[in-house]
Amino acid sequence: MMIMTDSVRVRFAPSPTGALHIGGAHTALFNWLWARRNNGTFVLRIEDTDRARSTREFEETIMKGLEWLGLDWDEGPITGGTKGPYRQSERTDIYLETANRLLDQGLAYKEGDAIIHAIPKGKTITFDDLVYGKITMESDTLKDTVLIKSDGSPTYNFAVVVDDYLMDITYVIRGEDHISNTPKQVLLYEALGWRLPRFAHLPMILGKDKKKLSKRHGATSVYEYKNMGYLPEGLFNYFALLGWSPGDDREIFSRSEAVSLFDLRRVTKRSAVFDMDKLDAVNQVHISRLDPRKRSELVKPFWKEMGLEPEIHNDDFLAEALNLLQGRGKTLREVAAFSDYFLSFDVVKARYDGSDLSDSQKALLQEFFRMLFEMESWDAHEMAAFAKEWSTGKGLKMKDVAMPFRMALTGTKVSPGIFEVAATLGKAETAKRLQHYGLL
Repeated sequence: MMIMTDSVRVRFAPSPTGALHIGGAHTALFNWLWARRNNGTFVLRIEDTDRARSTREFEETIMKGLEWLGLDWDEGPITGGTKGPYRQSERTDIYLETANRLLDQGLAYKEGDAIIHAIPKGKTITFDDLVYGKITMESDTLKDTVLIKSDGSPTYNFAVVVDDYLMDITYVIRGEDHISNTPKQVLLYEALGWRLPRFAHLPMILGKDKKKLSKRHGATSVYEYKNMGYLPEGLFNYFALLGWSPGDDREIFSRSEAVSLFDLRRVTKRSAVFDMDKLDAVNQVHISRLDPRKRSELVKPFWKEMGLEPEIHNDDFLAEALNLLQGRGKTLREVAAFSDYFLSFDVVKARYDGSDLSDSQKALLQEFFRMLFEMESWDAHEMAAFAKEWSTGKGLKMKDVAMPFRMALTGTKVSPGIFEVAATLGKAETAKRLQHYGLL
């Protein structure tokens, strides 16, 4: 059952004290999906009240991470909007004014320069969470809440309430570690006479060992995954599966499909497990679905990192070469490594010196390759048919010809069909490589 409102406004509110990490990206994605599903508004708000650790460099890094994942925001830094500013450091006067209002009403008190909310006693606090259901807490279990610290800066629990209300946020979608903060925030909404947003707390993301996600489980920064060769579409797809499913067995979907299927009521309470093997499998599918030209363009930087020169090759050739891999490669980096022999014979020579071939094997293979090169057509199917016929006539198995051919052209024992590789490399390049090993 979908929750429909006249206006859905959600926010992602990172602290710029580091790069965009997996947990933050996951929260941002669920907010983005909910906004897009309901034709709502996705607000980016920078919570930079930690003056010692917050930097504009980290802020830029977070925004670049969001942009790479395709999580565009409708209001926030850079894009602006009519309700800014969107950095807490620029809203200090608003927080002080609101805190003084509570002081004037006798709902807060001062301790030195700090302003503190007096938690009412004997009150039952209840709120409905779209994921966890009804949550109840007694106010007597809570300590008074600091609103403004002695240095004049607001605390998280206060600033988030003021910002969410004044920015007209209708759904607060965030990690389940914030459930314990929510009762204090509910009391502040009530003290200020403000309507509550709907709350939805997302499950924690754990490593495969069921411990809190850390470096030992894999990269934690979104940009690290970009540098490792993951596609934003692959990461987007996998992050969406952490704590949510479309309700069928589907695990691979596009952004638009995710938007049309997304429902907060299908978010699970169970902690989600971040599984690199599953991410690899999802990413591999998205790589295989890429347009051939786009795929080769995305692989080019990784070829260059390996010291290869993709720019000296025809774009059609590079696209065709990657098509031959037939989905091999879980990341763009792996695709580059699996296809290096198409771009350079030097990498083949570095891996294989041909010393495993005896003189008698060479003599037999020379006969085969001489006849192969006499064929009028340089077609993979016709070459394979000839090789099968010739091998059978000599009492050999196909692999007795195909494996030396593969080693001479690729330097590896595993590759796409070797006759397809030869057809793609072309007759002249194939001849050059065979001649190097004395096979032609």
